Amino acid sequence: MRKDRRLHWLLLAPALILMAVMLYYPMFGTVYESFHETSFLSPDPKFAGLALYRRILADRTFAEVVVNSIVWTFGVVLLQNILGFLTALLLNQNLPMQGVLRAIVLLPFILPGVVAAILWRFMYDPQLGLVNSLLLQMGLIENSVAWLADSRMAMASVIVAAVWKGFPFSMLIYLAALQNVDQSQIEAATLDGAGPTRRLLDVTLPAIRDVIVVNVVLTLILTFNYFDIIWVLTRGGPQSATHIFPTKIYETGFGQFRFGEAATYGVFSILVLAVLVALYAIVQGRANRRRVVA
Repeated sequence: MRKDRRLHWLLLAPALILMAVMLYYPMFGTVYESFHETSFLSPDPKFAGLALYRRILADRTFAEVVVNSIVWTFGVVLLQNILGFLTALLLNQNLPMQGVLRAIVLLPFILPGVVAAILWRFMYDPQLGLVNSLLLQMGLIENSVAWLADSRMAMASVIVAAVWKGFPFSMLIYLAALQNVDQSQIEAATLDGAGPTRRLLDVTLPAIRDVIVVNVVLTLILTFNYFDIIWVLTRGGPQSATHIFPTKIYETGFGQFRFGEAATYGVFSILVLAVLVALYAIVQGRANRRRVVA
């Protein structure tokens, strides 16, 4: 028994050491740095207590970053999952050239984030961009729009680019789940007279409910920590209209050399993400309890 226990800890040791070095050490280091102030002229950390927390909470930019992060996260997660699910439903049908269609849909996901962002930067160009050209031809706008320079349109613009880049990821997971749905249940529902919508609501969605939960949580965490598309497209601008936590942390730390404030933003980022995940877990837990009772 004791020998088995030693073997158990021996096998776990590499994973525990790796987690300690790669996860917990940087995390505790960030918390430590958040209590110390640095600057470009004074790079040596000086203990500042809670001064950085009070300074950031009093700054209007912090509230903008929190709101932007929530809007960005929920906007991308919602649209990416809806588009990914609808695309998976389509590709799950017996279509001609199915393999080619799936490869085409996967292209945005294969592209590196920076390349995708540069592509969308060209597409959003006010004078030469494809977006303005199409909308003008369709009569939906009368004049060219500066999508990335207008603070009212910038967030929606970066969300569209991120959804285009990320929806194949959700599509892949949903497509795998749809291919594992018990076809006998669908055939039985069809014999009972259920149409496509009723079969989707009563058979397909309940069968892949757990996959939907995992997909939403994964995309929520990945989207909240997204960086490259927003940074390449807008660098958090105009006027902080698209600043989320990762871009603000990078700008504060590596653009302004205020590593203490960057670390403080990092601590707040962890707290906000923990609250979002906890809220989602509570809502999902209540839904599961109602399902069990029913």
